[in-house]
Amino acid sequence: MSEVSVFSEHVCELGEGPSYDPATDTLFWFDIVHGHLLEQKLSGGAVKVNELGQMASAIAVIDEGRQLIATEIGLHVRDVASGKLTLHTPLEADNAVTRSNDARVHPCGAFWVGTMGKKEEKGAGSIYWFFKGELRRLFSGITVSNSICFSQDGTIAYYTDTSTGLLMRVGCDPSTGLPSGEARVFVDHRSAKGYIDGSVLDRDGILWNACWGGAVVKAYGPDGKLVRTVEMPVTQPSCPAFVGKAADRLAVTSAWSGKDRKQRAEDPQAGKTFLLDIPVNGLFEPRVLIA
Repeated sequence: MSEVSVFSEHVCELGEGPSYDPATDTLFWFDIVHGHLLEQKLSGGAVKVNELGQMASAIAVIDEGRQLIATEIGLHVRDVASGKLTLHTPLEADNAVTRSNDARVHPCGAFWVGTMGKKEEKGAGSIYWFFKGELRRLFSGITVSNSICFSQDGTIAYYTDTSTGLLMRVGCDPSTGLPSGEARVFVDHRSAKGYIDGSVLDRDGILWNACWGGAVVKAYGPDGKLVRTVEMPVTQPSCPAFVGKAADRLAVTSAWSGKDRKQRAEDPQAGKTFLLDIPVNGLFEPRVLIA
């Protein structure tokens, strides 16, 4: 049996932001440019497409009835039962150039969320910290924010500006999720094929990264050395998430964004979402604290 299979046949122009909710056995993900929040049970069934009416890219669980969604204008509380969005904290709402992109919840409940230009304008984005209603800018001058993830104990954070080809590592306060000390290069990807996109970090300190344009998912050890490469049936895998009752598999989104008709014909599965049946010692996303 192949280690990579199609989880969802639903084709996204820009599939991103997968997040698994073990309480409901549901994978959530986005088609950013079309403002769609997608959801599908890991056990199977039809995909549900939720129309958000704006670009959105990331989701986190607040509690059984509410989710936090990052959109082009801010952080919204989503009522799970009705789907209603309520703006909680504006985020670059007055900047029509930018939108949200990569994000992840720190073990303490803080939310790191990145922004970027809708047309990848150079240096237009930032990475922010949100915790109990407070919002702070951590890093500015970011072109494409990505690879935000944290160690299990909350003492290390990772992130990248995809345009630089450098995956960064920085110390983190485990009680607040705020960075401490100077960020240093964890992986230098500049001479490799493709670009560093979304990442997750497992219990063993292995960082699993979707390599946009490289048609692979790469795994890096705690020392930054490449320990595994998984071939993907699409050229633009975008972001992984741990899934399953034991968080022991990976779901990976993808995209056809930027491809012309000929290129799409050569990449026929682009935009679908995949399951990787490989042994991973994953973690579930913590709940986000909004107040």
